[in-house]
Amino acid sequence: MTDEKRMVMLNGLPQKIHIMGVDEKNPVLLFLHGGPGVCNRHTVMTSHADLAKVFTIVAWDQRGSGGSYYGAKKETLTVDQLVEDANALVNWLCERFHKDKIFIIGGSWGSELGTYLAHRHPERIAAYVGFGQVVDGAKNEEISFAFAMDEAVKAGDEKSIAILNKVGPPVKGVYKGGFDGMMAQRNIMMKYGGYSKNAKKRSYFSSFVVPVLLSGEYSIKDLYGLVRGYKYVLTEMWDAVGATNFPETCTKFDVPYFVFDGRLDQNTPASLVQSWFDSIEAPQKELIWFEQSGHNPMGDEPEKFKALLIERLTAIAKKEKNV
Repeated sequence: MTDEKRMVMLNGLPQKIHIMGVDEKNPVLLFLHGGPGVCNRHTVMTSHADLAKVFTIVAWDQRGSGGSYYGAKKETLTVDQLVEDANALVNWLCERFHKDKIFIIGGSWGSELGTYLAHRHPERIAAYVGFGQVVDGAKNEEISFAFAMDEAVKAGDEKSIAILNKVGPPVKGVYKGGFDGMMAQRNIMMKYGGYSKNAKKRSYFSSFVVPVLLSGEYSIKDLYGLVRGYKYVLTEMWDAVGATNFPETCTKFDVPYFVFDGRLDQNTPASLVQSWFDSIEAPQKELIWFEQSGHNPMGDEPEKFKALLIERLTAIAKKEKNV
């Protein structure tokens, strides 16, 4: 049994990971968290710890986030740098577990990071799985903003309408007021089920911060980095995230490419996924819809999600020589 929290040096910055598994011969599955800046060690190692029976699972606090907050300079908080950090971690994990390749899974921003990683550094990736899949940053925010406004108008929610009017429609994926403007939109979008129909009337705070505090996953130092790093990383990186345009930049992959997407997602709108996915060239690809899920089908329909994840990835592992 492996259950190890440790720091790993990735491109000059010590970064925190948690590894869990029952047999080091099992395939390795690396989780790429969202945000950017929103750590997910607490959910990976609690709600999804059952995956450690099949895979050696790895959760990582990305540069500037959580346990990797300390020493992360603003100028290094770029998409390119995080892709290179992820690649360095993939290589480290391959060496640590004597693997030729590992699996990666990313949600929301993690799906963007994972897509770039699979596109630029396919050599040691056995397959990619994305959910809450990012496709086009500018269109993403236009659709998400319109959903929040439409639902507020239908409900006669004058307070939310006033907030959205003050923030205004996003320009190139960026909201007036930056971080605060985006969070205002996200809270209203979530209120009307755009994140998950199970999360209506809940805020980002109750959905994300409370589970973090109750999980026991993070040290006091990690928690300080998580609280400070969340806004720090998002603020520095959001313009670049908003500029994402995968239909123009990422349509050909040399690794199996899977998207497990929630049909009800209005955070990274599901309506953008199909046409881009249809244009993708990959040795193997599959888009699986979760009809009762929003932004996080792994949380909304966990049994179905994890059964399909295990089925698809173990089939690949059996065909590959050393995964």
